[in-house]
Amino acid sequence: MQLNIDGLLERIGLAKHPPRVGVAFSGGGAKGFTHIGAMMAFQSFGIKIDIVSGVSAGSIASTLFAAGLTPKEIIGCFQEYDKFGDFTELTIPKKSLFKIEKFGKLLDSWLPVKNLEELDIPCVVCATDLDAGKSVGWSRGEIVPRVLASCSIPIIFPPVRINGVHYVDGGVLRNLPAWAIRKHCSVLYGLNCAPLSRNYKYKASLIDITLRTYSLMSKANTLQDLNMCDYVVRTTGNAEFGTFELHALEKAVKIGYDATCKVLEKALNTSK
Repeated sequence: MQLNIDGLLERIGLAKHPPRVGVAFSGGGAKGFTHIGAMMAFQSFGIKIDIVSGVSAGSIASTLFAAGLTPKEIIGCFQEYDKFGDFTELTIPKKSLFKIEKFGKLLDSWLPVKNLEELDIPCVVCATDLDAGKSVGWSRGEIVPRVLASCSIPIIFPPVRINGVHYVDGGVLRNLPAWAIRKHCSVLYGLNCAPLSRNYKYKASLIDITLRTYSLMSKANTLQDLNMCDYVVRTTGNAEFGTFELHALEKAVKIGYDATCKVLEKALNTSK
């Protein structure tokens, strides 16, 4: 695991005060729409977020948020799309089942800046170095390829090559990137948006087996990062949402908002 995030200390050094509140956004596919509701809750409580990190769906949420988009604007980005095919294209199954470049073009159109170091809030995008077998985090460099790398679930999407290294979804090793920013904030909130479905029914398809295996793996690797957080938001009402169930947007946002409000109320009462 690469703990010394490239460029992060320099970026934080530019701030007027050391980061106080950090938020780590987990992966979870469409379950990650709950992150938007979480952003709304922080906004409602008047809590300023100083630094963020994200994995997979959380890398999308964290970069859009750090770029200055409001929760309503982020909802607007996704509202006109309700099919997995709006973001991907089928490919000849050699290194993956789908291409991810289509989503990359959309993400690029939503972002007002090109590089991580240009974001309004320091942000660490985390992925898995497939070649070296370790977790990595970026706080500078082009946003889109790094987010695509963070989202590239093996077999479903192809590895993303950056500077000669192949990267896949950050959730392969660490699905909640608390490790990336823990030492850079005094209070850390972990948004764990990927509860495991207890009503799973086996389907004899490559996609379903891959996604179920990935869900089990990512659930198992979050414990050490959960323990790093001061407060954890766990959503449960989104457990049955499929990884690519885009029409769950509005329901997921409400679930994320309600769950985060409960945690923030507890946090504020504890600090009194």
